[in-house]
Amino acid sequence: MPRRALIVRGGWDGHHPVGATDLFVPFLEAEGFDVRIEASNEIYADAATMAETDLIVQAVTMSEISRPALEGLRAAVEAGTGLGGWHGGIADSYRGSADYLQLVGGQFATHPSKAPGERLGGESDNFLTHTVEITDLGRSQEITAGIEDFELTTEQYWVLHDDLIDVLATTTHPVQPYHPWHRPIVSPAVWTRLWGAGRVFVCTPGHSIDVLEDARVRTIVERGLTWAARA
Repeated sequence: MPRRALIVRGGWDGHHPVGATDLFVPFLEAEGFDVRIEASNEIYADAATMAETDLIVQAVTMSEISRPALEGLRAAVEAGTGLGGWHGGIADSYRGSADYLQLVGGQFATHPSKAPGERLGGESDNFLTHTVEITDLGRSQEITAGIEDFELTTEQYWVLHDDLIDVLATTTHPVQPYHPWHRPIVSPAVWTRLWGAGRVFVCTPGHSIDVLEDARVRTIVERGLTWAARA
């Protein structure tokens, strides 16, 4: 019997929820998943569907979630359904829900911008060249094993997080004269989290399809989704 993956996508169109998730449908199918796609997170309130779902791929930036849907999502993960995603689709979802933030373990705060004189008024103002650094744990964990530190030029997420996450990769925000912080800030870039019988996987790179097509990022996401799925 095939395992079942549920892709829930929507929210802010700037993160290309349809195109981005479509990238991974063939991979999931090749891994033996029967893939279902929903445009509304209300599916989380369907207890029967959640009970038979082995992996949720969440790709909903910002937006809102109802109490029944949130309770259904949390109950499913606690019971063993995997939850995974990338960038704002999982780390910047449902800002008004503290219970969702607790489930995921990290929340987007900002993505620092270029120097004032380099800003042109578009989204590229927030594209900074930065390094994703694999941690000691990440060098031995199956999601990131064999991947060396690498550079990206895209949004660099500043993440608020707790100590229940296992950080596989980080990125450092340097001190700049045009920013108000006074020492470098290290943010998790890839992490996992155990929640009840379930597993949670988050990769913060993934602002655009070209970033997700980067071989390092795509490998991390693919491995992370299969790691998170119910065995």
